[in-house]
Amino acid sequence: MSGKAIPSRATLVSLRSPHWRTLSGRRSATRCLCYRGSKAGNSVESFETYRPYLFSIAYRMLGSAMDAEDMVQETYLRYQATPPQTIHSLKAYLTTILTRLCMDQLQLARRKRELYVGPWLPEPILTADTDELADTVDPEKHVEMEESVSMAFLVLLEQLQPFERAVFLLREVFAYEFAEIATMLGKSEAACRRSFSRAKLHLQEHRPRFPASPQIHRQLLNRYLQAVQTGEMAPLMNLLSEDVTLWADGGGKVKQAALHPIRGRDAVARFSLGTRRFWPDNPLVELAEVNGQAACIIRTGDSVFSVLTIEVEHEQIQTIRVIANPEKLVHV
Repeated sequence: MSGKAIPSRATLVSLRSPHWRTLSGRRSATRCLCYRGSKAGNSVESFETYRPYLFSIAYRMLGSAMDAEDMVQETYLRYQATPPQTIHSLKAYLTTILTRLCMDQLQLARRKRELYVGPWLPEPILTADTDELADTVDPEKHVEMEESVSMAFLVLLEQLQPFERAVFLLREVFAYEFAEIATMLGKSEAACRRSFSRAKLHLQEHRPRFPASPQIHRQLLNRYLQAVQTGEMAPLMNLLSEDVTLWADGGGKVKQAALHPIRGRDAVARFSLGTRRFWPDNPLVELAEVNGQAACIIRTGDSVFSVLTIEVEHEQIQTIRVIANPEKLVHV
């Protein structure tokens, strides 16, 4: 391919779509019936009002769109089984049920990940013009919401315990008071405050101190892709920081995915150029907004081959994350 700029793409997955779909693309009979509802039980329409909000919590809690959708659906089923007169605040009730389900799911998922082949990375999702971000009028709040769904932020959240993660997200991202969080999670307000302080301190210590602007981020990503496609070692090396790290998540299903992190400028550059030969024939390489930032999506026909994201600091690429596990690519 030539050194022309990679085309941009603005496709999105709307979380408010009235047609519920499973991640495999097949309609789920159970989900469709639940969406349409019945004359008995609680209001389906009332629940649907909160579905995007619930998904946004669940996805940040779990780093998996598939698991997040399952937790939202389980929340719906429990809502339907609850006598309406016992629900005083629907939003608080749904948030409580969902968050507790996610904490349990996170414990289970972490045990499963001990058997995961190679590095585990969050499942990418398209976020360009999603309802959650589009409805945010405050520019500063918009940036905060984008950051809280970024691949780098989700990776950092993996280092927190489930309770810490829940407290931090409910307080920092969704602006609940500690008294409300304590009631939701069945803990004391003091315990929630302590967990929040620990989580915030840990995340602040590991966040990039000098992140790039969206424009520089996109430019570096574009130049990285051009260098990989043309096989130019020197330009590629110039884009990478000295201690750059590349993580590849193939889930044991993609032979070219490294089973361990690749560290260092020379090693990452050589690995990046070496894996180019594994790309599909006549690939479509495009830029899209994934998890709130510019990312590369490599497609072949109707399938997604991989998603590549970068983390930039001091105007150099500090981290590269490649998600190639086919099971994680159905939302892009």
